[in-house]
This record gives sequence, structure tokens and C-alpha cells, in this order.
Amino acid sequence: MGGEGGAARDAATAVSGEEPDASGKATHTLGLLYPPAGRDRDYTSMQLSFIGGVAEAATAYGYDLLLAPSSTYDDPSVRRMVGERRVDGVIVMEVRREDDRIERLTEADFPFVAIGRNHRTERAGWVDLDFAGLAAGCVRHLADLGHRRIAFVNRSEQLFNSGYGFARLGHEGYTGAMEELDLAPHAYLCGDDLLSGEDVVERILRDDPATTSLVTLNEAALEGVYRGLTRHGRSVPRDFSVVGVAASPWAEQVNPPLTAAEIPAKEMTRIAVDLMVERLRSPGSPPRHVLLKPLITLRASTGPCRPTPGSEPENEFPDFDIDF
Repeated sequence: MGGEGGAARDAATAVSGEEPDASGKATHTLGLLYPPAGRDRDYTSMQLSFIGGVAEAATAYGYDLLLAPSSTYDDPSVRRMVGERRVDGVIVMEVRREDDRIERLTEADFPFVAIGRNHRTERAGWVDLDFAGLAAGCVRHLADLGHRRIAFVNRSEQLFNSGYGFARLGHEGYTGAMEELDLAPHAYLCGDDLLSGEDVVERILRDDPATTSLVTLNEAALEGVYRGLTRHGRSVPRDFSVVGVAASPWAEQVNPPLTAAEIPAKEMTRIAVDLMVERLRSPGSPPRHVLLKPLITLRASTGPCRPTPGSEPENEFPDFDIDF
């Protein structure tokens, strides 16, 4: 074999500790358990970036990638992948608070790592973003600019109710920061599409017309959020500030570009594959946990708070007795 891929494959083959298939041989294939999060059970643009990143990082080590769009362990594709040893190890994504994939892989002692985490992933390697800390940092950024009415646009109701970790952690970070600042939290669930983004702005301004800013974890609805604000006569950032957690391609394609904490998909997938290969090469070593805390990149979507007309209290004047 020639080239870097061939060298990596030779190295992987020579390493002890790889999981064999049913015939006792390593498959040189990694599994990716990644359920689609789109409204129509399709993969979002962000998810496709993660799939591409895992595939690229796996190839560098000489591994192929087998994708299973599965949210539960009992999905036939997962049972074939693990039960028939079609892969040497598994990377689990879209981790929920209670996730039977994590539990069953742990019980089976099958090698896996996670992009995301819950209370049961401590026995495995994982890489994750500090979604709670990032959401809190976004709130503090807006508060430093004088904003006091700050809404939160999360992911869809279906994802939140199913216990997706990033949606729950983001909500906790937002509400915690608002409470620390003695501000009233107003959190909203929003589908991952343009029309849902427009709708959530409608709901926010109907509930509190004096809202001057929002924090979002939903990059797929971002364009709709901007459209909704424009339709309601709110100019970003003159009248309304928007900040969020989003990968730079999505943050930079809206106008004005979004002030945001980066979702470093390529770095996260590279780390996950590194952890997976470490697990296969040294199965007895303690698992590593990597929590990324990217800084907020200032762009053009946030500015000083300008209260909306009619939201400020009227001046009270003393009564005068005037004699004519």
C-alpha cells in the first residue's frame, strides 16, 4: 500500500487491542450512530459537516466509516453493526440525557466514544462543547451592552423533549445566567427551518414587545429569525441584537454576520476519532474527556441596547395648582 492512508492502515493493523469481527479479524471500519435532526428526518447542514469531518478523520487512520441513522440501540442497523462486529468501534452522536445506545454499548463492553455526553458517558471517552457556559456567556455579552430583555431560541420541541444534551444544557446556561443577573428568562423552542425562525420572532415580540435581544442555539432557523425581525421593523443591530452558538459558515452567511461562539465541527470530529483510535490501541487506558470552550467572535449583529418606542416608563410630573 502507498500513501499516508495505506501507512495508517498498516499501523492500525499492527496495533494490538483492535476489536475483531466475527471471524476474529479487525474490520478497519468505524461506526457512526447519528440520527438526523431535521424536521423531515433528514440531516441538517450542520450534521452533514460532522459526518464529513468524521469520515475525513477516520480515513487519515486508514478506517472506513459505516453510518447508522439510529437514535436507539434496538434499531436493526445498530444491532447488525455491533452484534455482527461489522465495525471495530462506534462513535455516538446526538447524545440524550437518557440514551439506551450508551447504556447498551457500555453493558456489552463494546468500544465507543461520544460527541456529546451524559451521566453515563464517564466510562467512555467523549468530546463536547460547553453549551451551558456558552449560552451563559452570550447572555452576559448582551447584558454588558445594556440589554435586559433577552429571549432564548433553542432547538425544536421534539429534540428538547427527547432529552438532547446540548438543548438541555443550553437552556440551563441561559436561565442560570438570567437569574444571576436578576433578569426574567423567556425561552422558546424552535424548529430547524426558516419558517420556524420567523414564527419564533412573532411569539417573542407578542409575549414582550419590548424585547431587545436574543440568544440562539438554532443556526438552521437563523435566517428566519432575521426575516422575522425585519418584518417587525427591527433592524439588527440598531434595534435588536442577536448572538448565538453557530459554526462560522452559518454565522457569516447572514446579514449582518452573527456574533457567535464557534461550533468547531472539524476539531470535534478529529478529537473524537483520535479518542476512538486510542481506545482501540489501548483498551485498558482510562478514558479521556475533552470539553471545548470557544470564545465568542464579535461580528456585526450585536450593539448597545436602544429601548423600543413605548417601552420606557412615562415621566411623572408633580401636580401644580395654577391660579388664573
